[in-house]
Amino acid sequence: MAHEKWHEIRASLQETGERFADLVSAAPDPSAMATDAWTIADTVAHVAAISWLDAVLIDPDAPEPPVPDLLERLRAINVDGVHAFNVVVLDAFAERDAKALLDRLRECLAFMHDRTADRDPSETVSWIGGAQLPLAGLFGHMINELLLHGYDIAASLGRPWDIPSRDASYFFGEFIVGMSRNGLGHLLDGGGRPRPRPISVEFRSAYTDPVVLRLHNGVITAHAPDGAPDVRVTFDPAAFNLMMFGRLSKPRAALTRKVTVGGRRPWLLPTFLKTVRVPS
Repeated sequence: MAHEKWHEIRASLQETGERFADLVSAAPDPSAMATDAWTIADTVAHVAAISWLDAVLIDPDAPEPPVPDLLERLRAINVDGVHAFNVVVLDAFAERDAKALLDRLRECLAFMHDRTADRDPSETVSWIGGAQLPLAGLFGHMINELLLHGYDIAASLGRPWDIPSRDASYFFGEFIVGMSRNGLGHLLDGGGRPRPRPISVEFRSAYTDPVVLRLHNGVITAHAPDGAPDVRVTFDPAAFNLMMFGRLSKPRAALTRKVTVGGRRPWLLPTFLKTVRVPS
C-alpha cells in the first residue's frame, strides 16, 4: 500500500470519529432508542468497546476492556457468534454516560492513530475466529462501525449523516479483501454447504482495486481479475455497506444502480453470500 493511502485511511478514522462524537454530543437524550434493541448510549458503548479492543490488538500491552477472557472469546467465535459476543461485551462494559463514552472513544482512536504512525499497514493482527487482519483492514472495520452506527443514531434523531464512498470503501478494500488475502481462520465456518466447484465473484467500484473473491470448499481467497468470473458485482461502497448490514434493501440498491450484478452465472451470488456474510 502506498504511504499516501495509509495516511488517508488513518486520517479518515480521525475525521469520522470526530463527526460521530459531534453527532452524539448533539443528541438531547442519550437514553432514547437508536435501534430496536439499543439506546443511543448503548450504541456509543458498543462503538467505544470496539475501539478499545482494537487498541489492544494494536498493542497487547494496552489495558484490556473489562470483558472476561476477551481475546480468548474473540478468537473462539465465528461470524455467527458476533451478536452474542456483543451482548457479553455490553453487559461487561457498563458505562452509559455519553460524555465518558466519547472520551473513551476519542482516547482509543487517538491511540490507534499514534501507535501505527510508523507501522506497515499490511502487518496483521489475529482477529475474530483467528482471521489475520491487516492494520489497514482493522482501521477500515472501525471506520465502518462509526459510519453505520452514526447512520443509526442520525436516523433516530432525524438528522443528516453523510457516508462518503471513499471512507466506506476501506471496509471492502482493506477489511474484506485484506482478510481474504491473509487467511480467514474459522471466521466464516458454518456458512453454506461446501461446493466442489469454485464460485468466482469479481467486485468493482470507483474506489477500490478490482478483485476476484473465490469460494472453494468453504474457503475464500482473493485474486486479481483473470478472465470471465461467474458473477460480477459493481458497487458504490456506501450503498454496499448499508445493504450488507441491513440498512438498505437489496431491491432498492439494485433499482438505484448503486449495486449491480452480472456475469456468466449471477444466480450463484446467493450461494456465495451464504458463506461470505456479515453478522446479522
